[in-house]
Amino acid sequence: MDAGSVDVERPPASVRWSNWLRNQLRNIAPFITLLFLVLFFSIASPTFATVGNLANILQQVSVTAIIAVGLTFVILTAEIDLSVAAIANATAIVLTFFTLQPDYVNITNVPLVGVLAILLALASCFVLGLVTAFGVTRIGIPSFIMTLAMMQIGAGISAVLVRGQIAYTVPDLILTLGSKSIAGIPWIIIVAALFLLASHLVLTYTRFGRYVYMVGGNREAAEYSGVNVRLIIGSVMVISAVCSGVAGMLGVAYFGSAQQNEFDTFLLDAIAAVVVGGTSLFGGRGGIGNTIVGLFVLGVLNNGLDYVKIDSFLKVLIRGLILLAALIINIYAERLRTAQTAASKS
Repeated sequence: MDAGSVDVERPPASVRWSNWLRNQLRNIAPFITLLFLVLFFSIASPTFATVGNLANILQQVSVTAIIAVGLTFVILTAEIDLSVAAIANATAIVLTFFTLQPDYVNITNVPLVGVLAILLALASCFVLGLVTAFGVTRIGIPSFIMTLAMMQIGAGISAVLVRGQIAYTVPDLILTLGSKSIAGIPWIIIVAALFLLASHLVLTYTRFGRYVYMVGGNREAAEYSGVNVRLIIGSVMVISAVCSGVAGMLGVAYFGSAQQNEFDTFLLDAIAAVVVGGTSLFGGRGGIGNTIVGLFVLGVLNNGLDYVKIDSFLKVLIRGLILLAALIINIYAERLRTAQTAASKS
């Protein structure tokens, strides 16, 4: 050895493996859960593991996937958005409010050309996102409280426009994307896949994506590095609202109607997809790949429980327990990472 060289002892293989496992716990656990669920339901029901059922699962999680895309951006910045389902519902109802409805629909609305109805619906979710962004970044309202208020505002918009009635008609473009297929593949699956792909590319290969991770990982360090933290947080709030709005419009076509509280269950589903997939609630770790795994876990679980004909009330309990387990793993993984970081500095 040269006189000027420094001998750095390499840790044993067992230690290196243990450190890697701790770092990857958040990513490994959801994947193992998915494999276990697929194996269990494939044994429990011979018709579960088929190409046709895979298509059913993909279609069933498509609306949730689009909402979860926006929510992934938000959670990566260590914020939360509780208004996603309400904004999806409000946007869907705005769309139908500006679309000509059948005579038997008792709603006083303003029918417009389909393109204008779509643009106004998109504008509505964009404005709601801007309001959220302004409240969080300029006024300083915590995102939990601000989006809780926006959840009520979205529900109020839905109630005022339909007044308890049900609307059915949407513009032809939305009807096609939400309920029709091309070459045997439902358009809604294609749209969801494009949203997931585009968001993954943005988060992985763009400066904006790096800033999202920086803000979530260490907000003070991001500010010292010259990152406009308020702009990034405001942007992800708008992205979340627009994704929710698109999901709401396609969801109306997929479900066949628009009514109050139609998307209420999608709040828990979207949060569960992001968290179960392994994206850190503390920000800065995770991404669209994790969200995709989380979507498959939820999709396989919901679909598989239908195949084994389990009690519908027990189904809700099982979903809650899996979400709780994911939260525990999320917290535990963060503690391990913090402890390992502190040990490496000492």
